[in-house]
Amino acid sequence: MGFCLSSRPLFLFISFLVLFPDPKLYPMVESGSDITALVYKGCAKQAFTDPAGLFSQALLALFQTLVSQSMKLRFYKTTTGTAQTTINGLFQCRGDLTNNDCYNCVSQLPTLSDKLCGKSIASRIQLHGCYILYEVAGFPQISGMQMLFKACGGGGGGIGFQEKRDTAFSFLENGVISNHGFFTTNYQSVYALGECESDVGDSDCGDCVRIAAQRAQVECGESSSGQIYLHKCFIMYAYYANGAPKQPSSSHLSSSSSGQDTGETVAIILGGAAGVGFVVILLMFVRNAMKQHDGMPFLFSDLQDFSINVFEFSFFWLQILEGFSEPIPWCRV
Repeated sequence: MGFCLSSRPLFLFISFLVLFPDPKLYPMVESGSDITALVYKGCAKQAFTDPAGLFSQALLALFQTLVSQSMKLRFYKTTTGTAQTTINGLFQCRGDLTNNDCYNCVSQLPTLSDKLCGKSIASRIQLHGCYILYEVAGFPQISGMQMLFKACGGGGGGIGFQEKRDTAFSFLENGVISNHGFFTTNYQSVYALGECESDVGDSDCGDCVRIAAQRAQVECGESSSGQIYLHKCFIMYAYYANGAPKQPSSSHLSSSSSGQDTGETVAIILGGAAGVGFVVILLMFVRNAMKQHDGMPFLFSDLQDFSINVFEFSFFWLQILEGFSEPIPWCRV
């Protein structure tokens, strides 16, 4: 005995598929940027001529020294080579990284430098958690205030955002002076971080961060997040609609976010509970399908009731799962 399909239950089933995603595909908390993710690269156009391999040997020795020092230091500056093969280089890790995170970050840089810049006579590779810089002796120097890179986020932060951001910038400028080069701050849902190259004096660091903040005001305008990298310092900021993270915490700037782990755990628990509930409803549907209604086969009205139950059940769990979602508005570049 046949029956006719109506559009309503079909819509309900499609809605269920759309509104009841797999928790592993629907992230509860977006992770921040990985500390080894590339922010930008700067490569000199001129490559060194090295028929005897002396530059290559000096550069390899430089990289090995920098990587080994990153196991115990967040900043190190040195020189390798002799006479015409002298190369100056340094690395720096973000001030909130552990020694292990610093090493893991810096150890990626030599390979990236070779891949992205080849045999350039000068190179700078900036990751989210660290950077490396080398240049042959005599390479032209640039101002410490010169902007190297910028990235601005999407939408604005709403009414009063710019005033909040500018106040956070003011705290940042004073903070890097009193904390000797690295500082994070929260102000009314705005999280900001600033850091200077470690061999920059406190006063010069404050000036550098102030100029970076001014560039952010001009370059990023009302954008709710941004990153400004000058030669000797950088700042980054973001507006969090639900409140800025507690400071200081690298978890909001790296992939090792404790919030991410917690969010995934909650997603798995709730997703599992939702799955069990769906199975229960499905079994009830099958049981009813086996019954006879006044001697007649199972009617499609029962299927409609089942569809409605599934839709309401999935929408209920979706609302719960969405309650644990707190996107991180950091820029992706």
